[in-house]
Amino acid sequence: MMIFSQSHSKFIITNQTATAFIGLYCMAVVMGFGRFLFTATLPDIMSQLSLSTPIAGWLASINYIGYFFGALIAIFVPHRLTWQMLMLWVSVSIVTTLLLSMSQLSLNIWYGIRFLAGVASGVAMILSSSLVIQRFTDERRYMLSSIHYAGIGAGISASAILSWVLLAWGFHFDLIWRSAAIISLPVVILLFAIRPSKPTIVDNSNLADNNKNSHKVKKNSIYQIYIEFKRAIYDAVIGHTTAIALLSASYLLAGFGYITSATFLPVMAVQRLTEQSTTGQNNSGLLIWLIVGIFAMLSNPIWGALAKRIGEIKTLMGLTLLQSLGMLLPLWLDGASGLYGNAVILGLTFAGIVSMTLVIIKNINPIYSNLLMGLATLAYSIGQFIGPLVTVALAGQSNNFNAGLQVAGVGLFFSLILLIWFYRQTSITN
Repeated sequence: MMIFSQSHSKFIITNQTATAFIGLYCMAVVMGFGRFLFTATLPDIMSQLSLSTPIAGWLASINYIGYFFGALIAIFVPHRLTWQMLMLWVSVSIVTTLLLSMSQLSLNIWYGIRFLAGVASGVAMILSSSLVIQRFTDERRYMLSSIHYAGIGAGISASAILSWVLLAWGFHFDLIWRSAAIISLPVVILLFAIRPSKPTIVDNSNLADNNKNSHKVKKNSIYQIYIEFKRAIYDAVIGHTTAIALLSASYLLAGFGYITSATFLPVMAVQRLTEQSTTGQNNSGLLIWLIVGIFAMLSNPIWGALAKRIGEIKTLMGLTLLQSLGMLLPLWLDGASGLYGNAVILGLTFAGIVSMTLVIIKNINPIYSNLLMGLATLAYSIGQFIGPLVTVALAGQSNNFNAGLQVAGVGLFFSLILLIWFYRQTSITN
């Protein structure tokens, strides 16, 4: 199969497998670096900048607020502009990664950069999924989609390895973030190579009318967007209101549940695993985070194959139950075993929960896939925003994360109950 095709004397990548790996790279940049490199470098950031746990929690949560707005922006992106907006927000993600290498910035500027990085991640995750997955044929969609979503785990693994190597060489978070930005740059070229090959056709017969009414359109554009959005929401959910509400609420709790470990697991490792040297402590946290990334990268093909056999919703229910139990492992098992078990289960489950949920909600009404995926991601980002704040509040002055893990496990259990309700609801309607 040809990887490149020639259009207007320019090369465009058309091979589905190559497109899937470009999607993997994009997800690694906007999710693995844009969001989760913060987790890998958090112990060093807290040490170098003398940040308290509450401030670290707010720096995490402000990123998830941005993720919320990113998902909201993605909802309004017309299908024809998916690639253009993806290019824009991937570029923004790389710039924010570079800016976080500047340790001398004030805390308020850090909040602003983390917010913008979250916006970029939210937009790019949804639009890259929409752009890449639509290129796959039905018979190859399960396998190639799993490659695309494996980019989350690949990015987490890369963030852990990059941090581990540079910290071992005596460098700190500033060079780590700068290196991540440089590693991210080629993705812009590769995304350019999978741009839509057909230019937009302009109907010249309507140009005179459009120019004549341009002032009126501009005047009413905001109101018109609002009306069209309301109509799109109605058309997207009509006949599926209960199912969409249940799945979105379950996804909100999933975002709330996993984020305690996804934000503070390396910090917990530094606290609990009692190597005496600073380097040993950093390594224990990064080893934990590397395990998360490796299992996240490997998990999607496994869950994709299982979903093909038993269905996405049953697979999603199993993943949610497993993640709920994983959050409680550090409470049941002391020392390293509980934390490593949590890392393995977190890696195995969270990317699978994301991909399964987005596939399920997209299939409820495929015509409005961007809109429904955006609504689900809004719910997920609300859970992610609340999670670190609750965890920090429960940790108190002693910085004990046990209560946060317990609440996370309970939240995931309620997410499972909503999924069972969703499954019964869709079984009845179908």
